[in-house]
Amino acid sequence: MKRVAVLQSNYLPWKGYFDIIAAVDEFIVYDCVQYTKNDWRNRNQIKTAQGKAWLTVPVRQHSLEQTIEQTEVADASCFRKHWTSFRQSYARAPHLDYCRERLEPIFLELGGCRLLSQVNLRTIKAICDMLGIGTIIRDAREYDLVGDRNERLVNLCRQAGASTYLSGAAARAYLDETLFSSEGIAVEWMRYDGYPEYAQPHPPFDHHVSVLDLLAVTGPKAPRFMLHVEGGGL
Repeated sequence: MKRVAVLQSNYLPWKGYFDIIAAVDEFIVYDCVQYTKNDWRNRNQIKTAQGKAWLTVPVRQHSLEQTIEQTEVADASCFRKHWTSFRQSYARAPHLDYCRERLEPIFLELGGCRLLSQVNLRTIKAICDMLGIGTIIRDAREYDLVGDRNERLVNLCRQAGASTYLSGAAARAYLDETLFSSEGIAVEWMRYDGYPEYAQPHPPFDHHVSVLDLLAVTGPKAPRFMLHVEGGGL
């Protein structure tokens, strides 16, 4: 039995993104699809005393057809600025030093990444390490990509040897479950209800900000506030 998820990469995603990774045996990064502007691919939010603030990676969009994996970083200086913003906003967080030790070197290295996908994958893998998530992460380009939107997903799962495909709820609008069942692949839908709250700064509480918030406040205890990470669920 093997469970697989297929998702586009996001920049500094919220904790639910990492719960999907933790809930499967193989996570396939699906950046061979169209880049969408004003989406989570190149930005996310943190909490500040003035409210939520965006951390946005400026990108070059040459055409509406370009894929996420083709999208270039337009200003590499943003990563140092993002780290500074995070450090200042969470200056009183209990585990800022824990984050600084593990993440500051990575933020300083991101300026050498030309492509947004490289940035996202580098940070996602680093945060998985901090959360103790050992799921195999692969690039969709390692497989043969054939067919339309649904057929591609089915073919990816089949090639990965999946018995179950775990999908986010947004895909309900287009996912053809009969194609999966014809290949003997069950479809499961990710649920995000039941997250415990923690002593988040700058109320009101918001579950959907970047996972950086959770890491700064709870540090090595972060898995306790996740749903599918080992040790999670208070």
